[in-house]
Amino acid sequence: MKIKKNTISHNRVAIVIETLEQLQGTPQQKHQRADPLDMLIGTLLSQNTNDKNSHQAYVRLRKKFPDWKRAAEAPVNQIASAIKVGGMKNQKSRRIKKLLHEIHRQFSGYKLRGIERWENKKIIERLTSFDGIGYKTAACVALFSLRREIFPVDTHIHRILNRLGIVQTKTPDKTFEAMEEKIPEGKSYSFHTNLIRFGRTVCLAQRPQCGICPLFEECGFSEKDKFVFRKQTPAKRRDPNFMLLDEI
Repeated sequence: MKIKKNTISHNRVAIVIETLEQLQGTPQQKHQRADPLDMLIGTLLSQNTNDKNSHQAYVRLRKKFPDWKRAAEAPVNQIASAIKVGGMKNQKSRRIKKLLHEIHRQFSGYKLRGIERWENKKIIERLTSFDGIGYKTAACVALFSLRREIFPVDTHIHRILNRLGIVQTKTPDKTFEAMEEKIPEGKSYSFHTNLIRFGRTVCLAQRPQCGICPLFEECGFSEKDKFVFRKQTPAKRRDPNFMLLDEI
């Protein structure tokens, strides 16, 4: 009997999820949910920087502007000054101001009112209609704030899933689409979080630690044998478990 390729892919995803949970534990979301607009702007700030810097940028932004109305009415240079630690301050400050104005126009205020009642597809479609908001950012709002079963894909998750051979895609957006039906119910947050942690400590972009990887046998990375015999130098991070979006 011929086993369907899609079934094999589902089984491999389950194996990877279980292995990562055994290695890193099963992450749990905090009880209190973040406001969807807070999460949207926090995720926007995380683009093209690390969690530590983007977290500082978010904290400083909220300290300067305790409510989003004040930020929307402030000059762009004041927003840029508040978020400069996160990088790309000019581009991100313009996007934040434009985003706030557009949300006010569409939702009659600085709240994404009613979004919690929408289906996942509508959430992604509406949020990605805003300038500078892609699939990853929209999916993060759905997962981290609305607690939906949806699987955000950043560049690191895209890299790891392609190395493992679970997908064969060219972009994170294509990986997001390919993974839509592959995540077991209730495992979206665990898989997303553990893949990011795994990418920070083992499956590094430039020097993957294949010699200590618990997924070596499952991995389809064509160069894994080459990296097995290299000196293992795990990445030095202050806290590889820190997740910005858990702190919004």
